[in-house]
Amino acid sequence: MSYHSIFRPDAFQDKVIIITGGGSGIGRCTAHELASLGAQVIITGRKIEKLENVSKEIIEDGGKVHFIVCDNREEQQVKDMIAEVIEKFGKLDGLVNNAGGQFPSNLESISANGFDAVVRNNLHSTFYLMREAYNQWMEKYGGSIVNMAADMWGGMPGMGHSGAARSGVDNLTKTAAVEWGRSGVRVNCVAPGWIISSGMDNYSGDFAKFIIPSLAGNVPLKRMGTESEISSAICYFLSDAAGFVSGVTLRVDGAASQGTRMYPLADATNSESFNGFHRAFIPDVLKKKEQQEVTE
Repeated sequence: MSYHSIFRPDAFQDKVIIITGGGSGIGRCTAHELASLGAQVIITGRKIEKLENVSKEIIEDGGKVHFIVCDNREEQQVKDMIAEVIEKFGKLDGLVNNAGGQFPSNLESISANGFDAVVRNNLHSTFYLMREAYNQWMEKYGGSIVNMAADMWGGMPGMGHSGAARSGVDNLTKTAAVEWGRSGVRVNCVAPGWIISSGMDNYSGDFAKFIIPSLAGNVPLKRMGTESEISSAICYFLSDAAGFVSGVTLRVDGAASQGTRMYPLADATNSESFNGFHRAFIPDVLKKKEQQEVTE
């Protein structure tokens, strides 16, 4: 089997694209899709074992992949990683700023170090990567950058540090789109809603036990999204079809960020998930919910 993308097989033929956080979750899925469409993908992350595993998968499927261990929170490592990609592959067509992370906590319980760590992980690292991609290559030759935000427009209760950082990414996207348009650089952002991804297994306690299994009920389409549905949006922004699209933040959330609590959500029909990722799997936290429903 191979990735079943909605894009034509040569849509990214010989394009060089970096995907941060490519060792798992949405980054892994996006790397697979872009590789299946002809791209030379470079996946980065902090854990070499994850990068090695995804690289093996892509090679088995006939794609082109290279991995670089990089901590995006460290400015010099980002500079060196971008320089290595350009030296090895001779160009940089696209950058997907997918890497990030946070932990659940109410505002009053977040320490200064905890707040700084999440902002650094999601906002500072995005800025470092964007700036280096632009300064080292895209200022002269153009390119496309896709950032990652989240559903933070109504606030992010329980994750205020992440909401602050992701809001910053949204604004940073718009600013860069204006400033770098003169170089033919398009900068856009994808804001996923609740997506069935391996990242859900990073949470524990009540958040994993009660909140995650209940998320689909808060979406007007009454389901969660798939990694493929986010990857498709990323690929669109990177593609020639989006050649006149820049400064846009696209919500991919089943309308979960719309409406008010006063409007009750009815049961939904006719909403089918798109899953083109042949190597996708269900997170353990959702498997437990399915097992519980079967036994009840």
